[in-house]
Amino acid sequence: MSGLQRLSGSLADTVGDVVYDLEFGRDAFGIAFLRLHVDAGLPLICQRTLERFVQPVTIDQRLGLIGKEQDEAGLPEGYEPLLIADGQLAPADVIEDELILTLPVVPVSPGAPLEFTTGIEEPAEAEEARENPFAVLARLRQD
Repeated sequence: MSGLQRLSGSLADTVGDVVYDLEFGRDAFGIAFLRLHVDAGLPLICQRTLERFVQPVTIDQRLGLIGKEQDEAGLPEGYEPLLIADGQLAPADVIEDELILTLPVVPVSPGAPLEFTTGIEEPAEAEEARENPFAVLARLRQD
Protein backbone atom coordinates (compact mmCIF):
# COMPACT_ATOMS: atom_id res chain seq x y z
CA MET A 1 0.00 0.00 0.00
CA SER A 2 3.00 2.27 0.21
CA GLY A 3 2.64 3.06 -3.53
CA LEU A 4 -0.84 4.55 -3.02
CA GLN A 5 0.19 8.05 -1.93
CA ARG A 6 -3.25 9.68 -1.79
CA LEU A 7 -4.70 6.80 0.23
CA SER A 8 -1.76 6.43 2.61
CA GLY A 9 -2.50 9.78 4.29
CA SER A 10 -5.77 8.35 5.64
CA LEU A 11 -4.26 5.10 6.89
CA ALA A 12 -2.59 4.25 10.21
CA ASP A 13 0.35 2.80 8.25
CA THR A 14 1.07 1.29 4.86
CA VAL A 15 1.44 -2.32 6.00
CA GLY A 16 -0.71 -4.67 3.96
CA ASP A 17 -1.48 -5.83 0.47
CA VAL A 18 -4.04 -4.96 -2.15
CA VAL A 19 -5.11 -7.89 -4.32
CA TYR A 20 -6.88 -6.89 -7.52
CA ASP A 21 -8.21 -8.27 -10.78
CA LEU A 22 -8.94 -6.10 -13.81
CA GLU A 23 -10.88 -7.05 -16.91
CA PHE A 24 -11.25 -4.74 -19.89
CA GLY A 25 -13.85 -5.44 -22.55
CA ARG A 26 -16.97 -4.45 -24.43
CA ASP A 27 -20.44 -5.61 -23.50
CA ALA A 28 -23.23 -6.75 -25.86
CA PHE A 29 -24.12 -3.08 -26.54
CA GLY A 30 -20.53 -2.23 -27.49
CA ILE A 31 -19.89 -0.21 -24.34
CA ALA A 32 -16.26 -0.28 -23.21
CA PHE A 33 -15.95 -1.28 -19.57
CA LEU A 34 -13.49 -2.05 -16.83
CA ARG A 35 -14.49 -4.72 -14.32
CA LEU A 36 -12.60 -4.20 -11.11
CA HIS A 37 -12.35 -6.61 -8.18
CA VAL A 38 -10.24 -5.53 -5.19
CA ASP A 39 -9.60 -7.17 -1.82
CA ALA A 40 -7.64 -5.27 0.81
CA GLY A 41 -7.32 -4.72 4.52
CA LEU A 42 -7.04 -1.02 5.32
CA PRO A 43 -5.19 -0.22 8.58
CA LEU A 44 -7.15 2.54 10.30
CA ILE A 45 -7.23 4.22 13.71
CA CYS A 46 -10.46 3.66 15.66
CA GLN A 47 -11.90 7.00 16.76
CA ARG A 48 -13.36 5.49 19.94
CA THR A 49 -10.36 3.55 21.22
CA LEU A 50 -7.54 5.27 19.28
CA GLU A 51 -6.14 1.84 18.47
CA ARG A 52 -5.14 0.45 15.09
CA PHE A 53 -7.50 -2.00 13.41
CA VAL A 54 -7.78 -3.48 9.93
CA GLN A 55 -10.94 -2.70 7.95
CA PRO A 56 -11.55 -5.45 5.37
CA VAL A 57 -12.60 -4.06 1.98
CA THR A 58 -13.98 -5.88 -1.05
CA ILE A 59 -14.82 -3.93 -4.18
CA ASP A 60 -16.57 -5.46 -7.17
CA GLN A 61 -17.31 -2.70 -9.63
CA ARG A 62 -18.11 -2.39 -13.32
CA LEU A 63 -16.98 0.95 -14.68
CA GLY A 64 -18.25 2.24 -18.03
CA LEU A 65 -15.42 4.00 -19.87
CA ILE A 66 -16.63 7.31 -21.26
CA GLY A 67 -14.84 10.07 -23.17
CA LYS A 68 -17.21 12.95 -22.30
CA GLU A 69 -19.44 13.66 -19.31
CA GLN A 70 -22.48 13.66 -21.63
CA ASP A 71 -21.83 9.96 -22.39
CA GLU A 72 -22.74 9.06 -18.81
CA ALA A 73 -26.47 9.14 -19.63
CA GLY A 74 -25.94 6.36 -22.20
CA LEU A 75 -24.53 3.88 -19.70
CA PRO A 76 -26.79 0.94 -18.80
CA GLU A 77 -27.85 0.25 -15.22
CA GLY A 78 -25.11 -1.29 -13.12
CA TYR A 79 -22.29 0.76 -14.63
CA GLU A 80 -20.45 3.52 -12.82
CA PRO A 81 -18.95 6.13 -15.15
CA LEU A 82 -15.19 6.46 -15.48
CA LEU A 83 -14.17 9.52 -17.48
CA ILE A 84 -11.20 8.87 -19.78
CA ALA A 85 -10.84 12.31 -21.36
CA ASP A 86 -7.42 11.86 -22.93
CA GLY A 87 -7.79 8.18 -23.85
CA GLN A 88 -5.30 7.11 -21.18
CA LEU A 89 -6.07 5.07 -18.08
CA ALA A 90 -3.81 4.45 -15.09
CA PRO A 91 -5.11 1.28 -13.38
CA ALA A 92 -3.29 2.05 -10.11
CA ASP A 93 -5.09 5.42 -9.91
CA VAL A 94 -8.48 3.77 -10.51
CA ILE A 95 -7.82 1.21 -7.77
CA GLU A 96 -6.66 3.94 -5.39
CA ASP A 97 -9.75 6.07 -6.16
CA GLU A 98 -12.07 3.16 -5.43
CA LEU A 99 -10.27 2.39 -2.14
CA ILE A 100 -10.50 6.04 -1.09
CA LEU A 101 -14.25 5.93 -1.71
CA THR A 102 -14.58 3.00 0.73
CA LEU A 103 -12.95 4.85 3.63
CA PRO A 104 -15.39 5.46 6.47
CA VAL A 105 -15.95 9.06 7.52
CA VAL A 106 -15.33 8.06 11.14
CA PRO A 107 -13.37 4.81 11.47
CA VAL A 108 -14.66 2.66 14.32
CA SER A 109 -13.34 -0.81 14.96
CA PRO A 110 -15.90 -3.62 15.28
CA GLY A 111 -16.64 -4.25 18.93
CA ALA A 112 -15.52 -0.80 20.13
CA PRO A 113 -17.44 0.24 23.25
CA LEU A 114 -20.46 2.44 22.59
CA GLU A 115 -20.72 4.18 25.95
CA PHE A 116 -19.30 7.66 26.35
CA THR A 117 -17.63 8.84 29.54
CA THR A 118 -16.15 12.24 30.23
CA GLY A 119 -13.66 10.81 32.70
CA ILE A 120 -15.04 13.14 35.39
CA GLU A 121 -17.30 11.45 37.90
CA GLU A 122 -19.52 13.70 40.01
CA PRO A 123 -20.41 12.38 43.45
CA ALA A 124 -24.06 11.52 43.94
CA GLU A 125 -24.36 13.77 47.01
CA ALA A 126 -23.18 16.79 44.99
CA GLU A 127 -25.99 16.10 42.57
CA GLU A 128 -28.54 16.00 45.38
CA ALA A 129 -27.12 19.11 47.06
CA ARG A 130 -27.76 21.29 44.02
CA GLU A 131 -30.89 23.30 44.39
CA ASN A 132 -33.42 23.27 41.60
CA PRO A 133 -33.20 26.69 39.90
CA PHE A 134 -36.98 26.90 39.80
CA ALA A 135 -37.26 26.38 43.57
CA VAL A 136 -36.40 30.06 44.09
CA LEU A 137 -39.33 31.06 41.85
CA ALA A 138 -41.62 28.71 43.77
CA ARG A 139 -40.65 30.39 47.10
CA LEU A 140 -41.25 33.88 45.63
CA ARG A 141 -44.65 32.78 44.42
CA GLN A 142 -45.62 31.54 47.91
CA ASP A 143 -44.81 34.91 49.52
